[in-house]
Amino acid sequence: MSNSFIEQVHYIRIPVKDLDRSAQWYRDVLGFQLLNITDDPFAILKVNEGPFLLILVPSDDETFAHFTVNNESAFSIGFTSSELLKLHQHLINNQVKVEDIHVDNGHAYFYFYDPNGNKLQVHW
Repeated sequence: MSNSFIEQVHYIRIPVKDLDRSAQWYRDVLGFQLLNITDDPFAILKVNEGPFLLILVPSDDETFAHFTVNNESAFSIGFTSSELLKLHQHLINNQVKVEDIHVDNGHAYFYFYDPNGNKLQVHW
């Protein structure tokens, strides 16, 4: 089959401890548009003008949106930014846990963590 019945990724859900605080962080620090905090409750955020949504799901469990490979944490959500150095400094200025920038065959990236400990990546 050459074409998929699936058209695109619509949203990704990630667990958070404090829904309001997390929604504000993703809005204020990452610049995502907070569309709604529903009665369920979930926080729905939009990433720029694309169709992609990020859904924050409150959870009291000790769970994250990343996983482990060989007992090392591995990210599951990767973002892109053409302003990688500026974003890196912006996150540092906002007291975000940020790892160093890595360059591999002309591909630059770094990892950072949201207030709930979810490991995320951004690259260019």
